Amino acid sequence: MTEQTAIDLTPFNTLALPGKAARYLKITDATQLTAISPGDGRRFVLGGGSNLVLGGDFDGLVLHMAIPGKRLLHEDAEACYIEAGAGENWHDFVQWTLAQGWPGLENLSLIPGTVGAAPIQNIGAYGLEVGERLHSVQAWDFEKQVFFTVDRKNCHFSYRDSVFKQQGWHLNGRIAIVSVIFRLPKAWRANIGYADLRQELAACGIAEPGARDVADAVIAVRRRKLPDPALTPNAGSFFHNPVVDRNIADALKAQHPALPCYPQPDGRIKLAAGWLIEQAGWKGKDLGPVGMYEKQALVLVNRGGASGTDVRRTMAAVQAAVREKFAVDLSPEPVFL
Repeated sequence: MTEQTAIDLTPFNTLALPGKAARYLKITDATQLTAISPGDGRRFVLGGGSNLVLGGDFDGLVLHMAIPGKRLLHEDAEACYIEAGAGENWHDFVQWTLAQGWPGLENLSLIPGTVGAAPIQNIGAYGLEVGERLHSVQAWDFEKQVFFTVDRKNCHFSYRDSVFKQQGWHLNGRIAIVSVIFRLPKAWRANIGYADLRQELAACGIAEPGARDVADAVIAVRRRKLPDPALTPNAGSFFHNPVVDRNIADALKAQHPALPCYPQPDGRIKLAAGWLIEQAGWKGKDLGPVGMYEKQALVLVNRGGASGTDVRRTMAAVQAAVREKFAVDLSPEPVFL
């Protein structure tokens, strides 16, 4: 276990923002965490850096979670239970499960990041959230110096949220997720509720899609709509889709009939943040080196040479424009360091 100093973090965040870590340690085995003293200064647990806005230099210890491994733990009559290390690439892991004949995660194909980061913000896309397929999470508690397990119920999943965010465990470096166990039901059925998926499958002449067909459709749609971080640095969807009371949604719908609205289990309505941003005039618009992507207004991109300050400035301008036009507040998805 070799700790490094003054490490450039630009390659470790998909927005390609500049900054250095005073100390850096790559974690490839969970036991490495047991050697880190609870009082050893500030910590930040880093995954794939795909949900991170780096504000500059970090004066603490960055723990880069790179624990590998994936395996079938066991199965019963209803489901297969698959364990994956926190450092596994999320998209590669999803494709591996499909190759093994274990469907269930296909709607989450091509989401950037790592397995360990997936439960923190309950990643989701095209009608599925990872919390629906998660069985349990194993993590290390730096303060108590113990490994512990959180089952699905106690993860308290909600829209882009979990106990790991609610308790501040992730942001303050209190815990580090080391592995995740998924429960993939054997009674599978295609989840193609989203129009984009149905249209893609229809264009391919697929009337009764299998899991691989759904994954391929998701990948095709995402590649058309979203920029490749390797070519255009970005952090994916930058803002949460706002969830508002029904009376607010009804009033907005009356004024803007084209506004996409999605009823939620609790009776509230989820609004499409990308549509709000586009209607506020920000689709394809830049402020200095940072702007909103021309093909998907929800995605904030680094046009080149941007800093964390540039990102915050553009974020604030977009929020102000949406608030002025719709009286709706947008909150960012990424973690700010």
